[in-house]
This record gives sequence, structure tokens and C-alpha cells, in this order.
Amino acid sequence: MTMMKTARIHEYGDTSVIRYDSVPRPRPGFGEVLVRVAATSFNPTEAALRAGMLQAFLPVDLPFTLGWDVAGTVVEIGAGADGFAVGDRVIGRLDSGGAAAEYVRAPAALLVAAPASVPLASAAALPVAGLTAWQAVFEHGKVAAGHRVLVNGAGGGVGGFVTQLAAHAGAEVIATASTRSTAAVLRQGADQVIDYTAGPVGVALDGQVDTLLNLVPLSPLDAAALAPLVRPGGRIISIATPIEPAYGTGVNAKHIVARNDVAHLAALAELVDAATLGIDISDSRPLADLADVHRLSEAGQIRGKVLIVP
Repeated sequence: MTMMKTARIHEYGDTSVIRYDSVPRPRPGFGEVLVRVAATSFNPTEAALRAGMLQAFLPVDLPFTLGWDVAGTVVEIGAGADGFAVGDRVIGRLDSGGAAAEYVRAPAALLVAAPASVPLASAAALPVAGLTAWQAVFEHGKVAAGHRVLVNGAGGGVGGFVTQLAAHAGAEVIATASTRSTAAVLRQGADQVIDYTAGPVGVALDGQVDTLLNLVPLSPLDAAALAPLVRPGGRIISIATPIEPAYGTGVNAKHIVARNDVAHLAALAELVDAATLGIDISDSRPLADLADVHRLSEAGQIRGKVLIVP
């Protein structure tokens, strides 16, 4: 029996519940392929899952192998799995997790060809964060040329993609970020960066915006302070704390959860290969450091995307 390394939780709790186990290498089932993992990438929602905060709407069977993002190479194909051959480089969002391992079996229908212009491991940063950004900017935010957009939380993993996609759409992009992220956010296409640690965002903002894209958890007070920054008839899209607009302003507000969409993921990969969309990797860590990455995230010490390499 061939064994592999994996990072799993056997119970909910703090970072100490992450265990590095040796388990049998899986075989692909019907409609599945076996992927040799080049990397997964860390998403803050995984820390929330580990802590037990998502049990109400995202229950999982324990022990649970972490890792929703995957980039890797197809090494075995199950019956009924169409569209891929052994040796293909692929990426995908695995809603059942499992990518924090040396190998993962994945539904072929959830995978697309990895972008060819970046290292395969780096492409692991794209699925969860990229899909969230694409749907926030285009599907719900309906950002277009000439729009004025405020990206709240541009320094995070999703924020980098949101900033680039909004700029690619032709919008004027105003981003909030800390000073350590300012240079990166400007490179990603922001026209202005507001240091949210220096004071209220509204004080530094010149006029209202057409669309607010909120990517970070907020206190009720901070959420209420952002709502008036959107012009009447504008849009508020939040992937974190819902933001309620003032009554009578006609502002369309949505709290969204990104869905898995391979057409969107393929479009993102094409933008990467066209050098339109960059992938900002802030760190790359071995699988055995996953608990440390969770701790850094919970302390607010992570910028951009962190790769986890088995």
C-alpha cells in the first residue's frame, strides 16, 4: 500500500488540532482523476472551518483533509473521467477539500487546464480567491469602464485579484490597504490607495463611488461608516460582513458566497496567460508549516496568497 503525507483535522479547535498524518494514497473513483499536488494555497476560511465556526452551513466529516485550492498533475484517470490525460497540468476548487496532501482525487468536472505561463505551484493561488473576485467584480458588482470602485481590503488574497479585474474592466480603482501592501496594490492597478490604519476611509475619499467591494470583516460601526460612500443607485458587494445601505438611497447591497464555476476559472487562467492577471505569491511554505500559516493569518500577518507545498 502506497502512503502519502496529508494535513488533517480530527476535531475542531485552535491550530494545534492540525495533524500531519500518513494515509493510503487514494484511487480515483468514477468521474475522478488522481492529481499529484504541486501546491494548495491557504484561504482564511479554512482557519474558520478548523476553528468550528462554519459547522452550521459547511459541515464536514472528520477527520477532514484541508485544502480547497489545488494545482497539480494528473497521474491516474478513473472510469468516466473525460477531458484529461495523464500528465496534464490542472487547477481546481475542491469543495470537499483534500488538497493539503501529496495526492488528491478530484472530480474531473471541477478541473481546468492550468495557466502555462506561471509555475504550476503558483497557479494554486487562483481558484478560490480568483473565483470570488471574478464573481464579485463582474457578476454581482457589474463593474465596467468609467465606474468608480472602492475595494475595501485590497491587500488580501482576494483583494489582489479584485483590484486587477476592476482595473482591467476600465474602472477607476480606489483601494484600502495597510502601508505594507501599498506598493503591491498600486502595481495591481489601483489608482489610489487609502491607508485604512490612518483614519476613516471616508475622510480620505474624494466624493462617492459607484461600487463598494468589501472583502474584510467589519465591526457594525465600520460597516455603517462605509455605506454612505456609495452614490445613490450604486452597488455594495460584500464577501464578508454584510453592509446595509441607508433607506431610500436605492443602493443595491448583496452579501455573496462565490460558487464553483469552471467557465469562470478557465477565463481567469486565460487572463493569466495573457499577462492581464498576475498572481501575487507572498510566501511558500511546506505542508508541515500549515499550522503556522493558520496562526499568522489569525494574527493578521499575511499579505497576498501563501502557497502550501507538500
